[in-house]
Amino acid sequence: MSGIFQAMKDLTVAQVAELLGVTRVRVHQLIRAGRLPAEKFGRDYMIKETDAKKLSGRKTGRPRKRASR
Repeated sequence: MSGIFQAMKDLTVAQVAELLGVTRVRVHQLIRAGRLPAEKFGRDYMIKETDAKKLSGRKTGRPRKRASR
């Protein structure tokens, strides 16, 4: 197997959820919204590790509301 294929690793929804510190439901929401690319194999999704790591640095939760004046 060539080096490029060894470097790519596919993760399950549960693994991505643990990596990002969110629930599996949230990972499914990110997939449906198109923010997290994934391939469906049967009933399961597989996500490339590189795609999951792109989201790992983001802040969680909603942005703070601006103070009204």
